[in-house]
Amino acid sequence: MSGKPGQLRIESLRSRLKRREGELQEEIRQALLRSDSEQYAQIADQVHDLEDESFADLMVDVNLAEIDRDLEELRAVEAALRRISDGSYGTCAGCGRTIDEERLEAVPFVSRCIDCQTIFERTHFQRLGHTL
Repeated sequence: MSGKPGQLRIESLRSRLKRREGELQEEIRQALLRSDSEQYAQIADQVHDLEDESFADLMVDVNLAEIDRDLEELRAVEAALRRISDGSYGTCAGCGRTIDEERLEAVPFVSRCIDCQTIFERTHFQRLGHTL
């Protein structure tokens, strides 16, 4: 296990985070454009029975779930960039220990070490439950 990443590694991770931030912003923009498009209006106009209506509702729900997922990741990426700026990047928000470099490499926007993340998921999953 290696420790907190060095400055060169942090700059590489910052670059990855900035790139991902741009990708997510574009994905959200495209999803919002799709949700406003005539596609859904056309589907609604063509709805003739409950099956068609259910399908149209499902398409809208899936699109909104994609936007929610992307927004959640975008917030995490932006928070990681703030941690890089303020010097706290790589420090666990739960216990204050150093997050392993391998973990940061795998998911650069994590804010907890693996132990604290495991505890967080166990204690928060019951309240949140499954989401689409």
